[in-house]
Amino acid sequence: MVRVGRRTLTFIPPPEAVALVGDFTDWERNPLPLTGPLTLEFPEGAYVEYAFLDREGRPFPDPDNPELADNPWWTYPRAVRLPGFRYEAPPEPQAEPRVERHRLGERRFYVAHTGEKPKATVVAQDGVAFYRTAGLHKVAQALLEAGEIPPVRLVFVEPLERNREYRFSEAYEAEFHRVLEAVEGAYGPLGEVVLVGASLGGLFSLWQAWRHPGRFAKVLALSPALKAHPGGQDAYRDQEWLLQRYAEAEVLPRVYLEVGLLEWLLGPNRRFAALLADRKAPHAYRERPSGHNWVTWKQALAPGLRYLLGEA
Repeated sequence: MVRVGRRTLTFIPPPEAVALVGDFTDWERNPLPLTGPLTLEFPEGAYVEYAFLDREGRPFPDPDNPELADNPWWTYPRAVRLPGFRYEAPPEPQAEPRVERHRLGERRFYVAHTGEKPKATVVAQDGVAFYRTAGLHKVAQALLEAGEIPPVRLVFVEPLERNREYRFSEAYEAEFHRVLEAVEGAYGPLGEVVLVGASLGGLFSLWQAWRHPGRFAKVLALSPALKAHPGGQDAYRDQEWLLQRYAEAEVLPRVYLEVGLLEWLLGPNRRFAALLADRKAPHAYRERPSGHNWVTWKQALAPGLRYLLGEA
């Protein structure tokens, strides 16, 4: 059970709960021990996802909160909103684009088009989540219908082992480029490419833009996992290796960057936004009173596409 105040939440644990986790504890790190009700303060209007841990350290949902978190990977998070929370709902299209399914070996990817003669190709990592959970293709179609962006092709690339592939994997990089070649062979020139990714997918997208500045000049990065280093495996403690690469790069992409105020990645993303500002690189940056989740990320899709593809 959760008791909601103006800026506070009081978590009242069930008998089997020994700890509390959520975006505010980094989920997998720093669980908060529970011996009774626990009150925490959050930003005004915050959206909070959480779960309890049992004595074996297994997460389980709050039995007194029926509000499921919009999470494509975990079933146990529950959600609660503080007074003043405002959800910036993505626009809805009049007609939903048709999505075509493809395979390249074991790799699944999906392709959709908004309108005819696309002017750009939008490529998303974690393809199924951006297709089914976030509805990126529907957001792009709605923006086209409103005259805010041109027609685009959308490519949704699904990982096999995202934790390994998105961490500076040259093997996945080569396969990712083969997917783009397959798309180009089947549908025609890619044109301008916009890379899209959340968390580790955002890290990979920014890494690709640094590695191939002539090919990938625009990135929509949502809570990118910038606590990462080649060869490292700790998304909470690794060095922010990519920030230094961007500090030294001759050419920087145009970046739309968003992060939640409740995330362990808030500091690295603020430092990355400051680096872009110091380098006078074209970018937009926004923080939302939420965490490392799809409620945060879905709200960023329309403003991100407008910034990267709309008229200046």
